[in-house]
Amino acid sequence: MLIQHGTIISPKNQLELSTDVRIENGLITQIGALTPQEGETVIDATGCIVAPGLIDVHVHFRDPGQTYKEDLHTGACAAAAGGFTSVVCMANTRPAVDCPEVLEDILTRASQEKIRIFQAASVTKGLAGKELTDFEALAKAGACGFTDDGIPLLDEKLTALAMEKARALNLPLSFHEEHPAFITQSGAHATAPAVAEDLLVARDCMLALHTGAVISIQHISSKNSVALLRTAKALGAHVYAEATPHHFSLTEEALKEHGTLAKMNPPLRTEEDRRAIIEGLRDGTIDMIVTDHAPHSTKEKARPFDQAPSGIIGLETSLALGITNLVRPGHLTMQQLMEKMSVHPAELYHLPYDTISEGAAADLVIFNPDERICLKTWHSRSCNSPFTGTELYGAIKYTICRGEIAYQSC
Repeated sequence: MLIQHGTIISPKNQLELSTDVRIENGLITQIGALTPQEGETVIDATGCIVAPGLIDVHVHFRDPGQTYKEDLHTGACAAAAGGFTSVVCMANTRPAVDCPEVLEDILTRASQEKIRIFQAASVTKGLAGKELTDFEALAKAGACGFTDDGIPLLDEKLTALAMEKARALNLPLSFHEEHPAFITQSGAHATAPAVAEDLLVARDCMLALHTGAVISIQHISSKNSVALLRTAKALGAHVYAEATPHHFSLTEEALKEHGTLAKMNPPLRTEEDRRAIIEGLRDGTIDMIVTDHAPHSTKEKARPFDQAPSGIIGLETSLALGITNLVRPGHLTMQQLMEKMSVHPAELYHLPYDTISEGAAADLVIFNPDERICLKTWHSRSCNSPFTGTELYGAIKYTICRGEIAYQSC
């Protein structure tokens, strides 16, 4: 395969130039001005950016247990349509990924998909927050990290012990930071205030500092949490942080227009919080952009607000929201956006799929940053998004994984 006339943007090796890329046997073999060979598939990338395949380290594919919302195959299709070549699935499936048998089943089936699907294991058995899983056995079975995402860990000693075990295995821990003591109703800023997040972010940053563990603070939504992260990093804590496109694109005002389609945990907050997240992305306090892709059925989202589940789908709009709301206004360069959507996520999870260089894996996304899109249908099995019908910039043309086309726009 030959990709011609595109603009390569590869932050890890600081490439930004217009040239060609040749792919053979799943690897990038040549970069430069190249002539097509007989029988070679040629992709004309004129006007497009060719970047390392996007990596989302926070998705929910609902498999096993809730495959009416999403499964490994539909999730992989949605990811490929959004330019993602690697994803990390969370552990709050049914049953939870708390034993090698569940983990191995997921990884075996995931290996048949057109993108790379990695799986985190749960920190505690049954996500109950009481007893740690067998970290060593789960790591041996292929877990790429540990998380009870969706449920905060409230036992400080257990949390510190988990950090010590994860550090010994050189694997990251990811934390959902919402203390239930301060929440009267999830999904709205007024009833799930920022203090619920800030308290646990402060605790876990300090525990990470003292244990030496590598941790990730998931889906930051509060301006105070951004400031806490900035301080923890200055002190030397090995803390990564995530931001979602919905938290840097929307505020609590979106609930008035979109209702339960804008209900998520942690909730959308104030304009001041949104701007603090953008500043955290700009100055490097927030390392990664993730989707927290959380599919739910139309019937579930049609329930009254206090009964509807939290979460939105996000894989197919993530890049476009980053281009529209971060790059075009000048908050981030395209290089910086790619760092947060491929290089830093790969760094956290030790994934070698974040560069365009000779000999590297041919995991690529080709997109036109100036082409407008307006998505009304989805490759996901679910459609719970407040961005349905929103005009955005950034059209995915091809997603290439392992040297094969995983997605091609019509």
